[in-house]
Amino acid sequence: MSDMTQEKPVAFRGGGFAPHSRRWVGVAVFVALILLAEWGTRTGWISALTLPRPSDVLDTFRELYDSGMLFKHLSPSLTRLAVGAAIGACLGICIGVLIGLFSYIRSGLVPLVAAIFPIPKIALLPLFVIWFGIGEGSKYALIAFGTFTPTVVATYSAVDNVDRTLIRMGQSFGLSWWSIVRKIVLPGAMPGILSGLRISLAIAIILLVAAEMLGAEYGIGAYILEAGSLYDLERLFAGVVILSLLGVITSAVIGFIERRLLGWRT
Repeated sequence: MSDMTQEKPVAFRGGGFAPHSRRWVGVAVFVALILLAEWGTRTGWISALTLPRPSDVLDTFRELYDSGMLFKHLSPSLTRLAVGAAIGACLGICIGVLIGLFSYIRSGLVPLVAAIFPIPKIALLPLFVIWFGIGEGSKYALIAFGTFTPTVVATYSAVDNVDRTLIRMGQSFGLSWWSIVRKIVLPGAMPGILSGLRISLAIAIILLVAAEMLGAEYGIGAYILEAGSLYDLERLFAGVVILSLLGVITSAVIGFIERRLLGWRT
């Protein structure tokens, strides 16, 4: 009888709300794919015309580093990404919070955001070149605009999803409007805002490549464009790997910010 009344916890397969870090699994997957590609290209199972050997791509990285061209291309790309994404993200968060808090701003700006959000930002590059010239201004503007719109949508959606019960509780305790916004709304919206930033920064990297393919002498996008025109697969894949690493580092930075700002959730 005691065995039947004893309750046993049922584990949730997805990890529930306390997922455990298994970073080595991701590393193992990457290593397995690289080894498979190396084996396939060496045995002829994968044509060298479609996929270069990972070892050759690594040699290309060494050449880039030794010649100093790696930092010559990486430095302007990081500057463009940092400046453009910072402008777009800051404006997007500010406008998104205002939309979430004020009805008149919501009524005026939500239709505008909904109208410009579906527009492919790459299609606007010629327009930005006309407005800001073919130099750095058009690149900053394209990245900022591409980062701005998804950040706005994610921010005001996150503000809308804050638990209204907590807001009513704050009102019942006599908190001021600003105290409710600062202590309840913004912390409650922060997980959604940071999740939106992950998407926005990924879009910023895509737009960085597109912007650098037009009128840029140095940059990862210009490097990939030159390698593609010469059908140099080793250099082409080296550029793609750099972009992939840039995305991983960006995601890691957002994860670090989440751990610092959202430690109260644990």
